[in-house]
Amino acid sequence: MDQIDRALLRLLHADGRATYNDLGKQVRLSANTVADRVRRLRSAGVISGIHADLDPTALGRTLHMVSDIRLRESTGRAAFERGLADIPQVVSGARVTGDFDYQLRLACLDAAEFERTIDLLKRDHGVLQVRSRLVLHDIPLDGTRLLDA
Repeated sequence: MDQIDRALLRLLHADGRATYNDLGKQVRLSANTVADRVRRLRSAGVISGIHADLDPTALGRTLHMVSDIRLRESTGRAAFERGLADIPQVVSGARVTGDFDYQLRLACLDAAEFERTIDLLKRDHGVLQVRSRLVLHDIPLDGTRLLDA
């Protein structure tokens, strides 16, 4: 990956809808050359997708929680992870090391919906224990900083 690829990644990160022509003007290449480079970056897995970032708060989900999850011994990881797709309040998750098995990010309408979500996880998804913390605010960090590492 060269400096032009890095510049293209920064531009796409800022505006995933930019045309190859617009990108080409900014990096001084033809639209066809930019398209070839972007295809190569996608094939290499550097670009895994281009999507819209949704703001849960703008959608009315103003209660954001980070929840540590411990599964029952009998709960399979694959089944638990598949089941998360059916819970819209779970906006992201990670399998982690330490005292808990997973860390989930939840976006709920209010405390009552949060409570229902935790009850659902325990009742239907093999969760034994939950430890949650209220998110006060997010810290916006630019993912393109990885290009400088």
